[in-house]
Amino acid sequence: MASRLFASRATTFARALPSPRLPIRSFQTTRSQLQEVTATPVKKPVGAFRGGLFGFLLGVTVAGASAYYYVIDEYRLSNDMLTEDIYSLQAAVQRLHDHITELENKAAQGLGRK
Repeated sequence: MASRLFASRATTFARALPSPRLPIRSFQTTRSQLQEVTATPVKKPVGAFRGGLFGFLLGVTVAGASAYYYVIDEYRLSNDMLTEDIYSLQAAVQRLHDHITELENKAAQGLGRK
């Protein structure tokens, strides 16, 4: 008897609950999707030959410029060192000339006394 009572109430309770409905999907489009799409202009790809040639020329230019500046810097450095050596040689020759002149004067004085 109790089972009949619970069974009738369970069915009544189940009928009172709303039945689960599956959402209905419809096919809809928006205005932006309906508009015609314009194609973007296609860029001409840089070919392997042109890209390689451009890269080669760029590399040669950069390497040449850096080598040029390196050589110019080395030339300036060696030129400064050479100029410094020339000035020190000139000073040594001047000291030697003064010393020889002094010795000649002493020798001339020594011969003039006798």
